[in-house]
Amino acid sequence: MHVKTPTHIYDGLDLLSSAVIILDAESRVRYANAAAENLFEHSFKTLANQKLEDLFLNGEHLVDVFGEAVQHRFADKRLDLTLERAGREPLQVHVIVTALDNPDTPVLIELRENVKQLKLDREERLLDQSQLNKELIRNLAHEIKNPLGGIRGAAQLLEFELPERQLKELREYTQVIIKEADRLQTLVDRLLAPHRRPHIVGDVNIHEVCERVRSLIVAEFPVGLTIKRDYDLSVPEFRGDKEQLIQAVLNIAHNAAQALSSRIAEGDAQITLRTRVARQVTLAKVRYRLALDLHIIDNGPGIPSDIQDRIFYPLVSGREGGSGLGLTLAQTFVQQHMGVIECESRPGCTDFRILIPLP
Repeated sequence: MHVKTPTHIYDGLDLLSSAVIILDAESRVRYANAAAENLFEHSFKTLANQKLEDLFLNGEHLVDVFGEAVQHRFADKRLDLTLERAGREPLQVHVIVTALDNPDTPVLIELRENVKQLKLDREERLLDQSQLNKELIRNLAHEIKNPLGGIRGAAQLLEFELPERQLKELREYTQVIIKEADRLQTLVDRLLAPHRRPHIVGDVNIHEVCERVRSLIVAEFPVGLTIKRDYDLSVPEFRGDKEQLIQAVLNIAHNAAQALSSRIAEGDAQITLRTRVARQVTLAKVRYRLALDLHIIDNGPGIPSDIQDRIFYPLVSGREGGSGLGLTLAQTFVQQHMGVIECESRPGCTDFRILIPLP
């Protein structure tokens, strides 16, 4: 059985953030640095002696490039690949294959996660999803609106026509119909609200937006919840709809506060409002020199893993009794400012990130 190639030769490779594996002439792993162990989610002991073709389900092209490297057809070659693994997410990676002057270990492969491509793909999915959501919401709301009015009107007429002796007995049922019709009408109005209300543009100071949201959350949750400010006061004003942005940030912060109910009871719930300036940001395939980078972070239980990919879909909620519209509307409002909302969540930390271009 092979052992790890003498560590004194490759000690420095463990300091790299990119994954590095070194292969022998038969394409077996002879060395893997710490980043490779993290990327493959296996220790070197498990990776040792595995053949390159066994590491991925679709590694044929990489194996061909390995063969060229063994034959010294190039010094190094770079390529972007999507490498599939059994039971795991595919890896979007930038691969550098280097031919070494060592017959025992002739090839070094470096794999760097292609973060830029991953981000572009994620943003494109979010934009496509948002557009589909808008069409679905508009069509669904209009389809519901007309028959809903008829149902409510019919219930009122029925109540009016009931004989006096039956009115007390049956009025309870007609009132249920009327109240539920009103509740659905309110829901439909909320679905259509972003498309009806004009976009009122003015100068926006994001810290005024955050302070307004903070005051509203503190008023509703006065005990057990700390709202921490972490502001970069150099963030410039920008043109936008202040009320829409207040609603977007409030929807996210209010969801966070509701998710923190158990920690509020214990007195250690925390929401952080953090502002920064991001530089050289690509949003919807457009490059911006500067962008607002606003984070709403909470120390709650995290978003359930089964809905993390769908939290911006309409009517999807991780909370019993939730309407599932808050994040959908927030995403719509932010996208009307040419921005995007991203989310990373794990137990103990959920981070919603709003990016909006700055002048």
